Amino acid sequence: MKFARVNNITLHYQVDGALSGKPVLVFANSLGTDFRIWDAVVSDLSCDFTVVRYDKRGHGLSELGAPPYSMDDHVSDLAVLLDHLKFSNAIICGLSVGGMIAQGLYLARPDLVSALVLCDTGHKIGTADMWQERIAALEADGLPSMVDAVMARWFTPAFRKTDNPVYMGCRAMLARQDLAGYTGTCAAIATTDMTDCIGTVRVPVLCVVGDQDLATPPALVRELSELIPSARYVEVEGAGHIPCVEQPERLVRALRSFFINNSILQAVNE
Repeated sequence: MKFARVNNITLHYQVDGALSGKPVLVFANSLGTDFRIWDAVVSDLSCDFTVVRYDKRGHGLSELGAPPYSMDDHVSDLAVLLDHLKFSNAIICGLSVGGMIAQGLYLARPDLVSALVLCDTGHKIGTADMWQERIAALEADGLPSMVDAVMARWFTPAFRKTDNPVYMGCRAMLARQDLAGYTGTCAAIATTDMTDCIGTVRVPVLCVVGDQDLATPPALVRELSELIPSARYVEVEGAGHIPCVEQPERLVRALRSFFINNSILQAVNE
């Protein structure tokens, strides 16, 4: 296990496939998950990339810090972690709030970003009132009270079976999530709206979404893609909000196609 002291908290991270000459690919997680959601994707891509995964503050094995958080807190954590690792010009792949962190990283530190993969995310997700209502409900009743409702947004009905061990593991991951880390990140999402600035992105961008995502629906992700010059939009068939768990092979195909079209893999494979 690897840990780094970042912005007065300890972040848990992992680097896979680290060899000189490989482009750096960074994964940022969704709300209520840890970096293991990318396992199946990393097992395929680590042969061509130096892959960085980390648990954002208040999640996984990373320290809680002082919630509630701002999006700037999450963005700065990733920037300082990459500086600590001496990585720049990285491809940042973020899921849900991780996609918002990826957008924010480009806006704050474009030197760290060579391309963006914005997965099941938006320039703005929900409303401040909606997030405050969720925070209040969670503080009253705890995370276990909301697990079933969240699973319905995360995964398709076909995946949500009690005899599916991956699904049951994801349920356990959410139920065991630190409540303060979860609500603290809800507060960060509630106050984030990049509608007016995301059009300044000038690196290759893939906007990808599960075709059955109920949390950040395809219409939202398509809207995001239309705000970003030359962004590519792709739907992953048979997936909800977390295609890296539900349909990792299909997500990898979309990622590899994007990387090849933008000469990211070609430079490594020649």
